[in-house]
Amino acid sequence: MRYPVDVLRYLLLAIVMYVPSFVYAETAPFTTTTDKISAGDTAWMLMATALVMLMTIPGLALFYAGMVRKKNVLSTALQSFTICALVTVVWVVVGYSLAFTAGSTPYLGDLSRVFLDGMTFDKVQGTVTVSHIASNIPESVWVMFQLSFAIITPALITGAFAERMRFLAIVIFMVLWSVLVYAPVAHWVWEPSGWLATMGALDFAGGTVVHINAGAAGLVCAYMLGKRQGYGKEPFFPNNLAFTLIGASLLWVGWFGFNAGSAVAADSRAGLAMLVTQVAAATGALGWMLVEFLRRGKSSLLGACSGAVAGLVAITPASGFVEVKAALIIGFIAGLVCYWGATGLKRLLNADDSLDVFGIHGIGGIVGALLTGVFAQKQLSGVDASIWIQAIGALSTLAYSLIMSWIILSLIDWTIGLRVEEEHEKIGLDLTQHGEQVP
Repeated sequence: MRYPVDVLRYLLLAIVMYVPSFVYAETAPFTTTTDKISAGDTAWMLMATALVMLMTIPGLALFYAGMVRKKNVLSTALQSFTICALVTVVWVVVGYSLAFTAGSTPYLGDLSRVFLDGMTFDKVQGTVTVSHIASNIPESVWVMFQLSFAIITPALITGAFAERMRFLAIVIFMVLWSVLVYAPVAHWVWEPSGWLATMGALDFAGGTVVHINAGAAGLVCAYMLGKRQGYGKEPFFPNNLAFTLIGASLLWVGWFGFNAGSAVAADSRAGLAMLVTQVAAATGALGWMLVEFLRRGKSSLLGACSGAVAGLVAITPASGFVEVKAALIIGFIAGLVCYWGATGLKRLLNADDSLDVFGIHGIGGIVGALLTGVFAQKQLSGVDASIWIQAIGALSTLAYSLIMSWIILSLIDWTIGLRVEEEHEKIGLDLTQHGEQVP
């Protein structure tokens, strides 16, 4: 009767062999010794975080401020600056915990990291807490890196309602949106237990979490606030396209931290992500300039900047999963499609999306998400890419952001109102909302 004994022995052996794989598969932030931390990876992530912060202030602030009229330049820049401060507080209080803890459902994290409770560094004992998602760097660095993403996402939305939204309404909207929209979507996609993550949805650096999410919210804002006075009847000239060029350049450079930093290591994947980011930005700019030249007989500085951003947006979800040939195609397609998004589609939607947030970030994010499903390579992503799963991720994020943004904006409109008074809009938000102006 040795057969049952042999079966039992092999069963016990199998258990002994596989127990470590699930006993030590951490599903929450945990404490480790400092010698387990990679100094090189930590140094790179500190640099990447600084680059992403550069994207919002001063990058996005200048990019948007240059495109509005002179009477609104200060208010537009201040919105990005204020969101940086607001979201920082929201993130460390509750946002990080909701986004990057497992929680009891695949849709939202728990409150175990509220006020960053439990995050420690003990130099005497030689211990430090790390995230289960990035155990090679201190948790504080991971929190800060993800904070930089949480900041720029709502800041992108401001371009859709530029020149007409009350400052207090912006403050309330951004706080609620960060908690109720951004944190849940980040959990879906980037927390390993999130429902889109478990399906195999790929978003290396935020095409879905950042760009589709912000683009959808921007479209709702444009509809809810209505068109600017004189929109479609009188020309709205940008006050300083030199600001926009400088801002776009800062975005381009900062995007290396955005995409290459999402490797969470100073390794070959980070290098590849940086390279394909550069390539896609270049082909995005060239694609937009080409279609402008073919349609209008000239290429513009604003078009070049917009095309570069379109290419950057589209490569973001794919940057750690594709090689250079794919990046050439993704960027070029994004330049062409986002040109249509900011012109033809904008007219079809009949929305005054002031600075083309949906046309560039929303459409570019969708293009990038779908093309990630086409071009992602298994040896880089670790999974079989599926355009259908990518479509589910893109559409579910689009729908959730649209609905939740509408609910939040409706509540604000019902209580304090969204739009500035007609006379204040004519004078300009710089003077009427903030009591200052550009001479």
